[in-house]
Amino acid sequence: MTFQVSKDDGLFYRQSLFDQAKRVVIKVGSAVLTDDNGLDLTIIGNIARQVSFLQSTGREVILVSSGAVAAGRKRLGVVKTPHEELRIKQALAATGQGLLMQAYEQAFADFQQPVAQVLLTHADLSHRGRYLNVRNTILTLFEFGVAPIINENDTVSAEELRFSDNDTLGALMTNMIGADMFIILTDVDSLYTGNPSADSTARPIYTVAQITKEIETMAGQATSLVGTGGMMAKIRAAKMVAACGGCSFIGPGRRPDILQALFSGELVGTFFLPGKGKINRRKHWIAYVLKPQGFLVIDDGARRALVEQGKSLLPSGVCEVRGSFAVGAPVHCLGEDGVLIAAGLSNYNAVDVERIRGKKTHEIASILGGKDSDEVIHRDNLVVMGRDGLL
Repeated sequence: MTFQVSKDDGLFYRQSLFDQAKRVVIKVGSAVLTDDNGLDLTIIGNIARQVSFLQSTGREVILVSSGAVAAGRKRLGVVKTPHEELRIKQALAATGQGLLMQAYEQAFADFQQPVAQVLLTHADLSHRGRYLNVRNTILTLFEFGVAPIINENDTVSAEELRFSDNDTLGALMTNMIGADMFIILTDVDSLYTGNPSADSTARPIYTVAQITKEIETMAGQATSLVGTGGMMAKIRAAKMVAACGGCSFIGPGRRPDILQALFSGELVGTFFLPGKGKINRRKHWIAYVLKPQGFLVIDDGARRALVEQGKSLLPSGVCEVRGSFAVGAPVHCLGEDGVLIAAGLSNYNAVDVERIRGKKTHEIASILGGKDSDEVIHRDNLVVMGRDGLL
């Protein structure tokens, strides 16, 4: 059974995970933080009070917050349009980011809780050195008792530098720092077995043991969310966290005491249990942080070697090369049916892979005039997808 709808199912295990959680990432979306008047200061005050409470219990908390664009839109009086230009959104973010942090600074000051702003683009995490620098900065803030408030740097983020949504950003932060729990506060109270507005038999799902196609289909029926994410984005984020051994929660962010209710044992929202397997942080970085710069179509023999035997990708198994990429670039491996099989770092550039594809390893040197590696992708730099909860 991949999920439970009974209020009694999984309660003990769920509560034990909340009790054990010492490092927590909380993501709050625009649908929770804003109303027709811009930022909802009452909600922000409630968030500050609850995060400060968790900090006071010895937990380390990161807050991933949306709301900058909405705050800037209200301040400048800009009406949202269906196809808003990127430059408009960037200007709104630049205007609203200061307003958002000012609201948080004032709210947290009431509880003597220091906060720090961390603005990120995807490029900050796709470069391994910068990725580690971000991690070290956050861990150092924890040492000083500071609660980091993280947001995507929408002011400078072009399309290729974006995280796609703050649910993904929150999941990446959770896995980066080894957090025990990822809490997504949104404008719905839980995941349902159907669309409750159209299906009178739809019931809330309290615990999800594994995110299956069935769960993803249910998420696709949710229509009430606003912002850049949506229920599917939240399910994908929970799946990312589960793959690294963490648990996630989706629930009502406008409830004034939601965090205290969760940690005190009240059964509310939808809880996602950790995955059975667990990948290390470097492989997580390869699988989830890096965007592919090219694609390798591999044959069935290579698919079996990667998936069933945990082997490296050899040139003999490559059928087709797509895209232009350099040595060390992230690439995705696809089956001949187009299904994603693995993600990894290529030992050769696209031109050289094209020259050696389908060949035996002993032929590489004569074809290229030298050989740096027997493998196109070594198994240490390769992550098989679709296994152990991976996307």
